[in-house]
Amino acid sequence: MTTKTIKIIYWIATIWLALGMTSTGIVQLLKLKDEADMMKSLGYPLYFLTLLGAWKILGVVAVLIPRFPLLKEWAYAGFFFTMTGAIFSHFAIGDDAISFFGPVLLLVLTVVSWYFRPEGRKIGCPII
Repeated sequence: MTTKTIKIIYWIATIWLALGMTSTGIVQLLKLKDEADMMKSLGYPLYFLTLLGAWKILGVVAVLIPRFPLLKEWAYAGFFFTMTGAIFSHFAIGDDAISFFGPVLLLVLTVVSWYFRPEGRKIGCPII
């Protein structure tokens, strides 16, 4: 793959990831009724929405700003754990397949964005 192709894949995945995490983060911070009902059905307390929403928005900022590669790694890890947690939570209560679509899509975008990130957004190998 050419460098240009890699950059295009990275930015498409990252922009969609940022849009998805920002929109769901805002919905969670606002505690919209459908989101609150879903959290109750999953067995989580409503204050968890505030935590998830705030961390998602902060994670988007970390992924999009230049530099700070260690912070980006933490943000990607947070997205990964949040989405796998959502997938397993829906699975645990026997939700229908449509409930998995959002978390699976955001998980795939997280992995693609992380994998194709430019060298300047990666942690350098320490010299030993």
